[in-house]
Amino acid sequence: MNISSIVVQTLPKNLDSVINDLKKSGVCDYHIHDEKGRIIVTIEGKNVEEELKKLKVIEAIPFVSSADMQMSYSEEELSSHLEVLENSDAVPKVLNDKDIKAEDIIYRGDLKKKDLVDFSKEFDKA
Repeated sequence: MNISSIVVQTLPKNLDSVINDLKKSGVCDYHIHDEKGRIIVTIEGKNVEEELKKLKVIEAIPFVSSADMQMSYSEEELSSHLEVLENSDAVPKVLNDKDIKAEDIIYRGDLKKKDLVDFSKEFDKA
């Protein structure tokens, strides 16, 4: 399932007519508008192709100057991102190393990209 927000633009004088036609179209859900003629609607579809067909219906409504997809949510995309997160090492390997003392670990705000072990103590002993 995909859900996308669409910003529909019309002239202020045609606002009521376009909002009415959007509500009657059956392809979108009306949410809000402003006095400048910008209207926010959402569309849903089982895939991108279905959403694009609905976008074309919105673009064909009389007095619509433009209809642009702004934000999109795809369950497939979310599932793939969740899979990557679930299969990644959430805890850096150095934190699970039993040979490293906790007091030798230095946190610098990013555990994955920084050198976590303070080797300066080793050099001080020499």
